[in-house]
Amino acid sequence: MPSAHADGPFRTLRFQLTFWNTAVLLLLAVVTLFGLRAALDFTMVRDLDRLLSEDITEVKLILERLHDQPALLTGVLDRKARGHTEDAWFVQVFTEDGGVLASSRRVPVEEPPPRAGSPRRAYTTGDHRIVQRRAEVPGLPTVVIRVGASLKNVDEDVTRLTKLALVAGGMILLAAPLAGYWLAGRATRPLAAILETTQRLRPDHMGERLPRSGSGDELDRLSATINGLLDRIADHLARQRDFVANAAHELRSPLAALCTTVEVALDQDRPAEEYRDLLADLAEECQGLGTVVNQLLLLAEGDAGRLRPGSGVARLDELAARSVEMFRGVAEQKGVELLAPALEPAPVRGSAGHVRQVVQNLIDNAIKFTPGGGRVTVRVEAGPTAAVLRVEDTGPGIAAEDLPHVLDRFYRADKSRQRGQDAGGSGLGLSICQAIVTAYGGRIQVESPAGGGTRVTASLPLAAPAPHA
Repeated sequence: MPSAHADGPFRTLRFQLTFWNTAVLLLLAVVTLFGLRAALDFTMVRDLDRLLSEDITEVKLILERLHDQPALLTGVLDRKARGHTEDAWFVQVFTEDGGVLASSRRVPVEEPPPRAGSPRRAYTTGDHRIVQRRAEVPGLPTVVIRVGASLKNVDEDVTRLTKLALVAGGMILLAAPLAGYWLAGRATRPLAAILETTQRLRPDHMGERLPRSGSGDELDRLSATINGLLDRIADHLARQRDFVANAAHELRSPLAALCTTVEVALDQDRPAEEYRDLLADLAEECQGLGTVVNQLLLLAEGDAGRLRPGSGVARLDELAARSVEMFRGVAEQKGVELLAPALEPAPVRGSAGHVRQVVQNLIDNAIKFTPGGGRVTVRVEAGPTAAVLRVEDTGPGIAAEDLPHVLDRFYRADKSRQRGQDAGGSGLGLSICQAIVTAYGGRIQVESPAGGGTRVTASLPLAAPAPHA
């Protein structure tokens, strides 16, 4: 549960949500009440019109039977009117010229006779509803039958329903703020949890994650998104900490060697030849230290997003051919056969220096971990959209548990250290290759079959091919 401190910033939001929810509910209640009242009034009046139309049909049948007996006709009509006294029902029969042919004795509405032409079929006058219609009665000229009834019962029913709706609406409006405040609290509680958790996060404390309700709503997806972001940040921080620690470890050994060499040189007077040897050792250590520093700077540029291919074009096949010639002497000295059977023309986007570094790191790594009598093969293939550099060796291979980590920085598997007597290095070669290839929009893959040997495949996007002479 979020604390009161975390819930505080959302209290105003809860009140605002409650206010607007109540206002919207009140508006909906008013609109619904008026709509319901109008619909009920319309329905009841329409039902009354239908009943009055049926009465007109009944009066027409009476006229057909008693039109030649005026006294008896008036009595029948008056008797029917007395049977509907509560509804103030009445009937009038007019000739087309407006004369009264027959009528019930009590007519509570003083309405003028219907005009010649089409009379109104149904209308309201005062508190009565009137329906009138022409009728053809055998033995009589065309007549107009007018039947009316009071709207009192309709008005009472509508008023009664309106009162009930007002009572129900009042109860809803009383409960709406409380329910709205409670619902707003439930809606803002995940936000309060997000706020409280993020306030506790620190660079050295990234293990906590936001709780998820599992409902799949927007707030649940927001928590999942933030948790994914926290996972990536925690992974990045962990990699940075490991990188700094490993870099310090790598720099400590050459720095210690430099200090030792200087202390030995200053310990006592020595012949010039010994000073030259000590200075040569210092130069060698400085060169190795500079190499590590340059590698770290390149990886830092990759992490910062400043390692981009730019607009340059490098010939991957030519760089691979030159690198093979450069490492041929090293391979022969170690007894490793270095082959380049297929180098297809492959212009790629990027800096020639970076692409050369990828090629040389892969060839150097393959020769380093291939024992005498083995073979290293370099191939360059041009596909539709990418150039593929493939370096294969016949060494002992990489253990399955180490294979997922060989591209990690400073990673050295125990078995890898044993693959060659001179196997060394800083553990950054493959990491630098991955940084350059990834920054250039390509991908690198390391494979090691169970029977031995390692194959590293790096693909780089092709540049627009230059026209050949």
